[in-house]
Amino acid sequence: MSSLDRVLLLGTCLLAAYQIVVGIDKLSSIPIIAYTIGFGVLLLSALLLFILGFEALDTPAVVIITTIIPLSISSGIVWEHIASFRTFYLVFAIVGFVAVILTRSIQALTNLRMIVLGIVHGIYGLIIFLLPILMSIYGRATPEFALVGVGGALMGLEGLILSFSKLQTHISKENVRRFLPGLLLITTICFVAGFKPG
Repeated sequence: MSSLDRVLLLGTCLLAAYQIVVGIDKLSSIPIIAYTIGFGVLLLSALLLFILGFEALDTPAVVIITTIIPLSISSGIVWEHIASFRTFYLVFAIVGFVAVILTRSIQALTNLRMIVLGIVHGIYGLIIFLLPILMSIYGRATPEFALVGVGGALMGLEGLILSFSKLQTHISKENVRRFLPGLLLITTICFVAGFKPG
């Protein structure tokens, strides 16, 4: 990992910490808890990458950790903006997370891993990507809130990079992963700007 990578990761840590302390203090309790968990795990992930380097991505817990971020942020968005789906989505988010943990932990469920992960991450990601953009377009949120959707799209790209880096291809892991620190920083910038209290 280069010095530039570490600077980008440090920037991500600082922005995520700022968002936890300042950016979500005017919301109701459930969104505050959800966003605090999401940005807290983002902060922790960037910090671990900063300290341990890209080797941290090879640990088995990465999939579980990277599931918490979109789970928490999407749950906060739904709770804050779609009151009629709050309970349903919260139950789905928890069940989806438990399913990811079970398929990673129980050897007999190995064949279900990618299916469960794809469904769970797909739905979490679509919520983060589409809902803020649609709400901004229809005037139900500030125009800046659309940046959260941009951040959601970039988060999906990061997930693809992580998945692609685990495949056996002629492209090395290092070449694939070198885009990750910059994408993490840009994603965090979009989230911080999009969640700015209006």
